[in-house]
Amino acid sequence: MHDVPYVNKRVGPEITAAMTAISYCVKNETELPCGIQILSNANIEAIAVAKAASLNFVRVEGFVFAHIGDEGIMESCAGQLLRYRKMIGANEVLIFTDIKKKHCSHVLTSDFDIAETAKSAEYFLSDGVVVTGIATGHPAQRRDVENVLNSTELPVLIGSGVTVTNVSEFSQAHGVIVGSHFKKDGVWSNEVNIARVVEFMQSLHPGE
Repeated sequence: MHDVPYVNKRVGPEITAAMTAISYCVKNETELPCGIQILSNANIEAIAVAKAASLNFVRVEGFVFAHIGDEGIMESCAGQLLRYRKMIGANEVLIFTDIKKKHCSHVLTSDFDIAETAKSAEYFLSDGVVVTGIATGHPAQRRDVENVLNSTELPVLIGSGVTVTNVSEFSQAHGVIVGSHFKKDGVWSNEVNIARVVEFMQSLHPGE
């Protein structure tokens, strides 16, 4: 997140190498499932890192349909990405895919709703879909979440704006991705606030 401005799709070998080293260290410090996303849209590199560091999943932008982000046009990558995953023997690495993702214009697909986008991701063999709000820290629309849940058999993850006060609204989802809320003052660029993490987890598991 701090490596701005982002480049589109192809990052330097130094980034891939650094992310591999970091990911390997993180994975070996925890028994939890671990994954990676490399901004922006560097999905081939993310799969390579996940394979080398024995990670469990990647988060992918632009899996199906093109959209326009700060970095320019991001074209779909499902065909190339899944063939690459098979080529390097990384089929155990799950691919969770953003649909109608945050920080992007979707004018190119404005006549194609989020439910149909989820169906397309499923048809193109995604392992799960990520529903977000319009930007980092902004919650997903409940109607979007419901429409996606009703349109696909894939796991549905909430990818932005989840807090201790609204997490119960997304109880039907299969998982949530929490970033900004765990940081000091709820600002994504700040350090992690352990008290916020504890409060959030205790809200999910009262009494533990």
